[in-house]
Amino acid sequence: MAAVVVTGGSRGIGAAVVARYANRGDRVYFLYEKNHEAAKAVSEKTGAVPICCDVADGGAVKEAFSKIPEVDILVCNAGVCWYGLLTDMQDTEWDRIFDVNVKGIYNCVKAAMPALLKKHSGSIVTLSSMWGQVGASCEAAYSATKGAVIALTKALAKELGPSGIRVNCVAPGVILTDMCANVSSEILEELAQEAPLERNGTPADVAKVVESLADAEFVTGQVLGVSGGLVM
Repeated sequence: MAAVVVTGGSRGIGAAVVARYANRGDRVYFLYEKNHEAAKAVSEKTGAVPICCDVADGGAVKEAFSKIPEVDILVCNAGVCWYGLLTDMQDTEWDRIFDVNVKGIYNCVKAAMPALLKKHSGSIVTLSSMWGQVGASCEAAYSATKGAVIALTKALAKELGPSGIRVNCVAPGVILTDMCANVSSEILEELAQEAPLERNGTPADVAKVVESLADAEFVTGQVLGVSGGLVM
């Protein structure tokens, strides 16, 4: 039985990851920012422990991890997006997306390190995006943060490998979550047809890969796409 911490665990991919680990009998804790009703629903369904915390706030993250007795697996899923032309983006919006998507991982990894180093083992899985691999028009900031996540993952894999800690990354493609709420069904269908598997993904598709990478004992520093082949 592993102790698993999932950030952004109240919705979408995060909630699917929480459910997958809870179903296999692990002790699961998940961080969420403000959707109390969704967090309560996930907790009641899975038995996982919810902890309200903005991952961009280093002090809040440290306090959250003080409530978690053990960490074997850390899944850094929390993220936000912004869609539009870069010329229309405000500095505060740019800062916020980097604070959550990149600094949030820094804060959570740093907070989990004492427990992982004490055991000289453990696994960290970060969530990037196919846009972190190839970039996307009108998602410059999001693409930049997700590219940073890939670089951070590889650097941490090299840094933490000698301590027995593996660090890998999952790069989802078009996954049917709240982030797609403002995308028309026509565009979603077009994207599905562009993928060799001719469909868009589900949170459960990503959760399966997260679990697989976390458990792969001789795999570290890797980026695994979950995009139905949309990006190869």
